Amino acid sequence: MYTVVKRRVLAEAIVLLEILAPDVANKAQAGQFVIVRQMHNSERIPLTIMDFDRQKGTVTIVLQAVGYSSKLLTEMEEGDNLLDFVGPLGQPTEIKNYGTVLCVGGGVGVAPIHPIARALRDAGNKVISILAAKNKDLIILEEEMKAVSDEIVITTDDGSYGLKGFATHGVQAVLDRGLEISAIWAIGPMIMMKSVADFTKPLGIKTLVSMNPIMVDGTGMCGACRVLVGQETKFACVHGPEFDGHLVDFDLAMKRSAYFRQEEAIALHEHKCQCQKEGK
Repeated sequence: MYTVVKRRVLAEAIVLLEILAPDVANKAQAGQFVIVRQMHNSERIPLTIMDFDRQKGTVTIVLQAVGYSSKLLTEMEEGDNLLDFVGPLGQPTEIKNYGTVLCVGGGVGVAPIHPIARALRDAGNKVISILAAKNKDLIILEEEMKAVSDEIVITTDDGSYGLKGFATHGVQAVLDRGLEISAIWAIGPMIMMKSVADFTKPLGIKTLVSMNPIMVDGTGMCGACRVLVGQETKFACVHGPEFDGHLVDFDLAMKRSAYFRQEEAIALHEHKCQCQKEGK
């Protein structure tokens, strides 16, 4: 069993959970992920690592309630236990001194960009982080990102906080200052990562994205997490989750990610009805 030692609500339907998992914490690196399972009959959910503390033996994850299984996880309280917490999985981020880099986090994608920004800064890079969300209330982990960045830029779709616009507007604002950007990491919704990659491709700026497709076993055996990268089939769980954003076929990836939306909607509806019957 893996115990929730800390729970923190970051925004509406977005929760941070710090999990006691010493073996995972001891080996975790920036860019890697875990697969969690709440109970015996639960879905296995891949979640990128937001933070880890080797001394405390904890790993921190951030999740948003978008479906039945993720909603159940966000409802967990301190002292509750997860049945499975498998990891660290995937290839870690390649950390070296690139120069000046951008770390772009969209929505919940700010969470996995956090350890990457920290590791890049520790390696001597100048780190400029861009936090993007629909509105001010959905900007998360601002103080944590300030602590691991040399500078942060915030964008919101509605202009309620920071620059008005999308993540790409934040990238453009930095480039307009004449800075030479050596590499960009972009993590967030598929459409956001696609937009950043499309924006930077003609500029020739190395852009890495973290893919989070449908996944089952996390070891490359099932093939469910396959993505097309440079006309080659890759498995996000073992070859990724990071890939060259200029080579990823995002259109195919977005189609695949929508396969079970109807089933998710039905499961979530049934959960809400059951809660109403029980007076929760």
